[in-house]
Amino acid sequence: MYRNLEELTSHKVFHYFAEISKIPRGSGNEQAISDYLVRFAQERKLEVIQDQALNVIIKKAATTGYENVPTVIIQGHMDMVCEKNQDTIHDFEKDPLQLRIVGDMLYATDTTLGADNGIAVAYALALLDAEDLPHPSLEVVITTEEETTMNGAIAVDAKHFKGGILINIDSEEDGKLLVSSAGGVHVTQVLPIKWDNSTDNEVAYSIRIKGLKGGHSGISINKERGNSNKLLGRLLQDLSSEFHYSIQQINGGLKPNAIPREAEAIVFIQTDDVEPINEKIEKYNAIFKNELQFSDPDVSIFFEKRDISSTPVFSSETMHKVITSLLLIPHGVQGMSMAIEGLVESSTNLGVVTTTDSTITFESEIRSSIKSVKSCMVTQLRTIAEMLECEVLIDSDYPEWPFDPNSKAKKLFEETYKEKYGKEMEVIAVHAGIECGVFIEKIPGLDAISIGPDIFLVHTPDEHISIPSTINNWEYFIYTLNRMKDFL
Repeated sequence: MYRNLEELTSHKVFHYFAEISKIPRGSGNEQAISDYLVRFAQERKLEVIQDQALNVIIKKAATTGYENVPTVIIQGHMDMVCEKNQDTIHDFEKDPLQLRIVGDMLYATDTTLGADNGIAVAYALALLDAEDLPHPSLEVVITTEEETTMNGAIAVDAKHFKGGILINIDSEEDGKLLVSSAGGVHVTQVLPIKWDNSTDNEVAYSIRIKGLKGGHSGISINKERGNSNKLLGRLLQDLSSEFHYSIQQINGGLKPNAIPREAEAIVFIQTDDVEPINEKIEKYNAIFKNELQFSDPDVSIFFEKRDISSTPVFSSETMHKVITSLLLIPHGVQGMSMAIEGLVESSTNLGVVTTTDSTITFESEIRSSIKSVKSCMVTQLRTIAEMLECEVLIDSDYPEWPFDPNSKAKKLFEETYKEKYGKEMEVIAVHAGIECGVFIEKIPGLDAISIGPDIFLVHTPDEHISIPSTINNWEYFIYTLNRMKDFL
């Protein structure tokens, strides 16, 4: 048991994890971490490539006795999801993460930890820095913008690689071998705002939903956790059927690939309706707590007066379209796999709602392990948007990673796991976007698997990683590299 960070960082993996945790590295803000990786390689006289997308490729020659073993590509991403609670003071553009140990788990303080996927970077750096670990020729590629667009992986030039086996370290369950993942696409519905004016007898109130657990929109979508945007839409619709009020702005969620935990609407209501609306909201507090008692027991609705004078508000037409959008845009599991028991095949997450001076945007992350189903779900969202006279923007379309039953890499990792631990390794697929699919499209015949330690509540401020699992998974990873000359 490590008692403090000083003891923990004596282990090379956690040393490098702590180092990169000092560097802000939210998606789209990777210049500093990319440059750090380049300096790391240059200081060790390793071949390094930094491309225009800020991806970094570092190459290291095989150690003695491994010169004839096939080259291995080791891959992860440098960016992280930047989530915090609304009342947490932390600037993800400049502040380092504040690491802390709780029992045998490592957390950040009131923010995401970035173990997704900083742990891959830490593994790679520890391996590249080591002089006593036998391994074949290595091609380490650390990509950018995985959490938002996968544009980093998409921009990688395949000419830089000789390797035919890819070890991705972006899985989150120790003792499980990931061999397939879903494809995804980001869809944004853009609603133009028509403005009106609030009346003199109206007062401003905030309706805020808080206390939801959220989570990764792929990994946690089957846990039936509440979506703050969808819940707020239900409440606003019911209020509109009974009371006259106006909406001045509505915002919810921070990332399209994170199930939204908080959402807020600023509304203008008539003075005489304050008390009955408060009573209605209290009823919905009870309704939501009952519906979500097992998944989100801490869900709460807050109704608070705001010091805002007369101001432009959404026209009745815009307000109707906002509420209709919140009700109709789908969220949650859309289909389960009939091939792999318990695997979500298709889902969508209404992750972000944002009000600007001229538009309201609704951002959804669609995932499916079947390309045609993904396309159908995009058509569904497009149809809803067209019905409401909204623009549709589609980006960050990335491919699925199909299961290969004849994978030599899969067989290798299964055999070394059984050899090391005396039991079978569980082979799994995941309903999340893994960059393996992008690299498989780029490099014909590439054989890929994904591993990683136990990481919990990713994409939330409660994200944490198991310290013993990280060490165990690292040792298994190194053991397998060591045994490659006997298996390949």
